[in-house]
Parts: sequence; structure tokens; C-alpha cells
Amino acid sequence: MEKKPCSNSLAVKTSHVLPPDTNTHGTLFGGKLMADIDDVAAIAAVRHSRQPVVTASTDSVDFLAPVKEGDSICVEAFVTWTRNTSMEVFVKAVTEELLTGERKVCTTAFLTFVAVDENGKPTPVPEVYPETELEKLLHENAPLRAEERKKRRSNSKGLADRFGTNYPWHSERNL
Repeated sequence: MEKKPCSNSLAVKTSHVLPPDTNTHGTLFGGKLMADIDDVAAIAAVRHSRQPVVTASTDSVDFLAPVKEGDSICVEAFVTWTRNTSMEVFVKAVTEELLTGERKVCTTAFLTFVAVDENGKPTPVPEVYPETELEKLLHENAPLRAEERKKRRSNSKGLADRFGTNYPWHSERNL
């Protein structure tokens, strides 16, 4: 497979924040933004792999500034790193106060996607290479994030095994 630059996977979505998208504080629902992040990141992953993908993890979603009703929100994503069948995707969301033009990075996130074949089995993806200084920074630090993901996933599996399918307070209280 031929290597591809990070820029080939760039996906962008801009939306107007309307009243149904907001909470009682007049700011964008975090879950709405998280859905947009997953959607745009998945498009970037498919653009890179040209295969169907599934979300394997969301490492972090850091909300840095509120997004107010009437603002626009622009979600941008691109593949930063690949490993056999998986792709790390960086996402940045920028809010803009449309009447003043003031813009702020409101959210950053890292997600991992796995490319799958027609049977839902993981399938290889092309390598990605960075071109800009920011892409190089994200690419160089990706193995550290991958190791953190691996540890976190192991811890999550351990908790899932320990809690099982029953409510933990039922089993511990013998109810």
C-alpha cells in the first residue's frame, strides 16, 4: 500500500448552533459536539483507508471554551498516525461568534478507528506521513498516546470483568 499524507484525510464540517442544539445554559450540548466529532473523524479515517471503519476509542475530548447559541462550530479532523489496521485521528473544533468574527478553539480530541472488511474483520491500512510541523508533532507523539490507550483499555477490561453484568451494589450487598 502506498503511504498517504495526513492532509489527504482532512474532513471539515461547519454548523450553525441553533436552540435545539443547546442546554439550559444556552451552550451547545457536549454530547452533540461529541457526535459531530465522531462523525467527522470517521470520515477522515475512511478517506485515509478507503475502507469501512469502526470507532475503537475516544482518548480524550477536552472542552476548552463554550459554544453559544448563534455561534458556528467548525469541526476538523485528519489521520495523524497509523498502525497495521488502526488509525489515530486528531480533531479540533473552532467556535466563531458570527457577528464579531471572534474565533476560539473550543475542543480538541483524539480518536482511534479500525478499518474493517466486508466481514467486519480488521483490515490493513496505508501508512500516513506528516508534512507540516504540527502534523509532525502529532505523528511523533502518537506512539506514546497509543501506549496510554493500551493501558487504559486494559484497565477498562479489568473493571468490566470485575463489575460484570449485574449492578455492583446488588452483588456486594447480596440483594
